[in-house]
Formats: sequence, structure tokens, C-alpha cells
Amino acid sequence: MTSLDLPVPPGFTITTEVCRQVIDTGEIPPGLWEEVDAAIERLEAKTGRSYGSGPVPILLSVRSGAKFSMPGMMDSILNIGINDEVLESLISWSGDPHFAWDAYRRFVQMYGDVVLGVSDHLFQEVLTELRRDRGVTDDSKLKLEDLQSATHRFKAIIEEHRPGELPTDPREQIRGAITAVFDSWTNRRAIDYRRLNGIPDDLGTACNVQMMVFGDLGEDSGTGVCFTRDPSTGQRVSFGDYLQQAQGEDVVAGIRNTVSLDDLAELHPECHGELIEIMEGLETHYRDMCDIEFTIEKDTLYILQARIGKRTAEAAVRLAVTMADEGLIDRATAIRRVNPASLEQLHRPKIDQAKAPSPLVRGVAASPGAATGKVVFTSDDAVEFAKAGEPCLLVRPETTPDDIHGMAAATGILTSQGGKTSHAAVVARGMGKPAVTGAAELTVDVINGIASYGDIDISQGDVITIDGTTGAVYPQQVDLIDPEQLPELRTLLEWADEIKGMDVRANADTPEDAAEARRLGAVGIGLARTEHMFLGERLEVVQQIILSGPGEERQEALAELERLQVQDFEGLLEAMDGLPVVIRLLDPPLHEFLPSRLELGQEALVRVRAGRPIDDLQAMSEQVARWEEDNPMLGLRGVRLGLMLDQLYLMQVRAAVTAYDRRVADGGSPKLEIMIPLVAATEELKRMRQMIDPEIGDRPIAVGTMIELPRAALTAGHIAEVADFFSFGTNDLTQMTYGLSRDDAEGLFLRAYIDRGILDSDPFQTLDVRGVGRLVRVATEEGRETNPELTVGVCGEHGGDPATIKFVKSLGLDYVSCSPPRVEGARLAAAQAELAD
Repeated sequence: MTSLDLPVPPGFTITTEVCRQVIDTGEIPPGLWEEVDAAIERLEAKTGRSYGSGPVPILLSVRSGAKFSMPGMMDSILNIGINDEVLESLISWSGDPHFAWDAYRRFVQMYGDVVLGVSDHLFQEVLTELRRDRGVTDDSKLKLEDLQSATHRFKAIIEEHRPGELPTDPREQIRGAITAVFDSWTNRRAIDYRRLNGIPDDLGTACNVQMMVFGDLGEDSGTGVCFTRDPSTGQRVSFGDYLQQAQGEDVVAGIRNTVSLDDLAELHPECHGELIEIMEGLETHYRDMCDIEFTIEKDTLYILQARIGKRTAEAAVRLAVTMADEGLIDRATAIRRVNPASLEQLHRPKIDQAKAPSPLVRGVAASPGAATGKVVFTSDDAVEFAKAGEPCLLVRPETTPDDIHGMAAATGILTSQGGKTSHAAVVARGMGKPAVTGAAELTVDVINGIASYGDIDISQGDVITIDGTTGAVYPQQVDLIDPEQLPELRTLLEWADEIKGMDVRANADTPEDAAEARRLGAVGIGLARTEHMFLGERLEVVQQIILSGPGEERQEALAELERLQVQDFEGLLEAMDGLPVVIRLLDPPLHEFLPSRLELGQEALVRVRAGRPIDDLQAMSEQVARWEEDNPMLGLRGVRLGLMLDQLYLMQVRAAVTAYDRRVADGGSPKLEIMIPLVAATEELKRMRQMIDPEIGDRPIAVGTMIELPRAALTAGHIAEVADFFSFGTNDLTQMTYGLSRDDAEGLFLRAYIDRGILDSDPFQTLDVRGVGRLVRVATEEGRETNPELTVGVCGEHGGDPATIKFVKSLGLDYVSCSPPRVEGARLAAAQAELAD
């Protein structure tokens, strides 16, 4: 911005290289402080002011500056360079003792908290007491004597907890602040934020040292944050917050309610006009929506910093398409600019305004979408509720960076303070969480766990609903409806489909799911799990097949299940007419369709107490015992079950072939593929084909296998001799390769492994390229060496993960398959992978 001749307060930057050395060695590199002293001398010469002395003092701010924006996650320290002597010079320069003492108070509080680690709540207790005694609601209304008292009491608090450690030497102050900024790269909230957003830990942060300009020098001063477009919707409208007589931290922290940029136009028309011009210039320069912090000091505008603005999914899509239409970016850039994983947010339900009751209160519509859940008042409680599967809303006076883990766990955020650019608003938009901020009529008492409006109290665990689109807060659950389709999304995905070279199919088990997947752009079904068709009302028929002998009773049950399966498969083929449908034959062990012996024993106990017979339960228990396995994951399932109980697989194949024939007779164009699960040896698939190929005849129905065992991947060159296609079942392949149970690992240690850095990411969300990915590579290459016509895809949930899609695209796979809600994101990710390639 300085190079663009914008009014930026002068300063200097300490690069990320220093931070990386601090991370590696735990020490500041030799010679840094001498370089900092020299840079301050240059700053003094440029501004004509003196650091730590002189009639015109200069105070400094120290802020982080990482490659990827992490709003509020790292530390900032303001008003550095003040002490008792500089205080007098600041009073003389400004002519305003109130301003000077407020700067001193802010420095002592922030340095004590950020650098020395003295809990901020101790300082806040003092301010709360002074506000109460003065009968005011915010710090800007405190009198001079209040600020003097606060400063002295703050010093006493620090002396009690960190005796002798509050520096009066401005050189020591700047060194402590710079060290604290670099140390904040490894604080808990910054680490959590990087985990949530996939930011590498080894990048480090820069440290920006900048001359302070003051928005609290009087009514002709103030500070604000603005976006060049609406970060919630992407529309080109005036968007921002402004506070008179304030420093920048007051806006971002959300501790005072703000006014809009339209109000700024009335308060400072010339500064407003200059700001709008700068906003337009920065957006054109960066070719993206910008988030800008500014200060007005005595009717003079200063731009403090700018970054690419966080946005909702809706805003990201609309910005990408409209900026491409405006010629600001090209279509390839538009495709790259939207996070594929965020597209699911566009289909989240919203409040049905036609049926909505009157809201309890209204606040600022900070991040769109509706959320219902139980109220919690602390971030730790939000995490506990989420672990228990309870949707919750985090309710706070305002959020701070330390709340990042609770915000991630909650379904939505509600604060009584703050505006559209407060911490809660910015972080919620980045996470895609609904948020209402600045609900000023709501009094939030975190200590006692109550939010109140008049005589209405909302306690921990009460269910409320927030509407981040309108700012409404309802004291109950409210009816939700599906949102309208975003026209710009359709346009963006059309552009993506023109580029992507890999197909996206869907995992779908019902005609309804198949139709929805096709509407979302899926070009086939990559996985139809037939075991899901055996549940519900059909479970009794399945149990009859398992528990009866090989006689007439079993044949009747098989015939009934075949009739039902024909209907299932015909519905899928009709919904995907003209597109491939991969039907996986039964995969899980049969005992999953039976009650456990523990359940049968409990039922027997109830009957005995009631004096009822239990002969049938005893007989069933004996049958269940026959099918029980010590390790069913590695037992009689998949192709093994099909070879040992051949009537079951033959029934399924006959049903699929009958459905195919019916679709052809009805004038359809079915493309049926049959997948055999859990193949480990070539001979298994060969014998299975010998069994089912006569049923298929000369119909163009492909038969392939799911590669989900390491041995299958390592012998894929042989298996490809008898397979028409491979589909990687990456969920089971990951379990088998790591030697762990997903359900057990997620509950017991997987999260701890990620938090401790033992694993970089969850291998069930993003494919482990080094291990599991190597098996995929080997199987694909060797399979195609044997069978050049081999079709290869991925059908685990990894098929919807952008990083996994990029990897399998590099291997030349033909398609990925994922759940219907992830189809749109997968289409976009496939195009991004093509562009990256």
C-alpha cells in the first residue's frame, strides 16, 4: 500500500525467517535487536518524531502478518514506547490528558496480558468496577481520574504477579512485544485455527512494526474496519464499522457497538470519500475483496493494513462469478478462488419467515444461515456438547481469539456486543457458521450462565434459534426450509465442468438419492451399497434367509428379497438412465443383520419375569452364535460370503439383470456395473465371475472389484486379468493399511494424534498419500499395464475431499464418487485439480 502512495503510517517488517528460527531454536537470532534499533532510527528520521523521548513522541504498534490471514489468532500490542516521561510529552503534544492516560492504560493492560501473561480478566474487573461507579457502559466514557486510577491499579496487578517485569525502557518494550508476536505463532488458538483451515505449521509469521496513529484524539477521530464488498453475500455494497474516539482493537474486539460507513459519510464526508476511493483502488490492485483497517486522526485518514477478506460460501461464489463477468479476473481464477468444501454450506436450511414467530431480540446479521441448538456460555462447554452429539449455540458478550475451539464446535454464535467486523463475525464467516452479533438488548452473564431480556431468562441447555441472515434471535426451535439455489453457483459449476477431466459420480442407495445426486451434477453412481437395502421392513426376510436351513423356507425368503431388489435396482437405473450405476454386492458379515446375544438375553430376562416362554429366543441365540466372529471386519464378508453362501450373491445378480432387462424393455438406456467387494486373491474374483457370468450372459454389464485390501492393491496386476474396473474403497483400505478400527480410533486416540502432530491430518478425511496413496498408485499402474481398458475410480468418502481429488487426478483415475451433498464440491475440486495439473 505504501508503494501505491496510500496514506499508510510508516513502519518496518521483520520477516517470517526470524519466526522460523524462533520455532526451531527457541531463541531470537543474533543481531536482530541491532537491526530493530536501526529501523527505529530511520523511522524517527522519516517522521521527525522521537521514540522514548522528545517533545513529539512516537508510539508503535506491533502486529503479526502471516502468509495466510488468521484474524485474531496471533497477538498484537499497541501504544508501545510510553512511560511516565513520555506520558508528559504525549499530554503536551496532544493537549489532551484524557487521551494520553488512556494510551498509557491500554499499553499497561495489553503488555501485561500479551507479553507477561497476566490474565486479562484481572484488568477487566478493574474497568468493570470503574464503569459501574461512574454509571457508564463503555471505557470511552470514563473520566481522566478513572483512567489514572486504572493505570496505577494495572501496574500494581502486574507487580503482584510478575514483580519487576513491566519495562519502562521503550527499547525493552519493543523487544518484548516482538518476541511475544513470534511466540504467538505457537499458541493454542493459532494451532487450532491452522488445523481447522489446513495451514502448515512451518510457515511462521512476520512482525509488522508501525507508527501509531490515534483514533481516540477527540470526536474528529475514530477507527474502523471495512470490506470492499459485502463478505456475507458478495454484493457490491457499502460494508464496514466505525467507532468515534476509539483505537482499532475496540472495533475488532466487539466491546463497543459501532456505526456504519453511511454514518461515517455524515461524520467525516471528506474522509469517507477518500476511503471509498482507496477501497476501489485496493480491490482493483489485488483483484479480490479486501478487508481494510483504517484510522481517522484529527480528520486525516490513515490506512493501517489490508488483507484478502474472509467470506461466506455464498459470497465466495458470487464474488468469483461477478468479478469474472466484470473482467477483473478470468474464469480459471474464479474456479480456483472458491473452496470446494464450502459449497455444502449453500444448501443448509434457513428460517421459514412465513411461519417464524416474533423474535425475542434482533442483532447484527453477521454471518448468514440459521442454527438451532442448546445454549452454552463457554467454549469448553461447546466442545463437550459437540462431543456428546448435542447441537449447541455459543452465547457470549463477545468472542475473543481464545474462543476458537468453541466456535468450531458450536453450530452458531450469538454475542450481545460487536458489529459486522467484530472477531465473532469475521471468524464465523470464515468457518461458514451462522452468527448474530451486537444483540445489545440481551444481557449475557457468563459466570451465572444466563442470558436475559427483560424478565425472560435463557439458561444453559435451553434451545434457541438464531438467523444470521436477518439478525433475529428466537427463544425456541423454529421451522426451517431449504434455501433457494444460487444462480452464480450454477454458472461457476458450468465453467468447472468445461475444464475438469475426471468424472464425479455419487454414492447413492435409493432412487431418491440418485435423482438428487443427478440434479447436483453427478454423472453416475459409483457405489450403491446393497446392504442398506436390507434394513427396515426387509430385515425379517433377511433374518429368515440367514437362520433357516437350505430348504424351502430359505428359497421363499430369497425369492421375496429378489423381488424387492429388482425394484431397488430398477429405480436406480431409471434415475441414472444413460449413466453408469455400480451396484456393490453384499459386503458386511451376516451377523450385522441379527440381534446380539446380549439383546436376546435381555429380552429373555424380561419374558421370564413376566412368566412368558423363551424357547424361540434360545433357538435364535444358538443360530446367532453360529455366525458370531471374533473379528468380523476380517471375517466372513464380501466375496468370501458370496462364495460360501452362493445363493445370496446369485439372487442379487439375477435381480440386477432383471432390472436391466426391464429398463431396456421400457426404452431406457441402462449402464449397469456389478462390483464384488473385499477381493484379496485373483482366484476369488475368477470363481465369482464363473458363478455370475452365466446370469449376465451377453449383456454389456461390466464386472469389477473394490480394491480395499493391501494385498489386492499389491497384486492388482493379476486381479486386472479378470476385472473390468477397479474402485478403491479408501475407507477400508485406510483401516487395513494403518491396522486400526476407524470407530475405535476416532473415539480413543486419533484426535490426540493429530493435536500432537503425530499425524498431519485425519487419514479418513484426506487420503494418506505416502502410505495408502502409494497402494492406489501401484494398483492403478499395474492394473492398467495388464488391462489398458481398465476403468479406475474412488468410491470412499475420500472421493469428496479436494486434496484427495487432486492426488487421484495426478494418477489418471477416471472418476471419484462421493455422497450427494459433496458432488458439487467434488466437481469444482476436479476442475481445480485439472488447472493445477
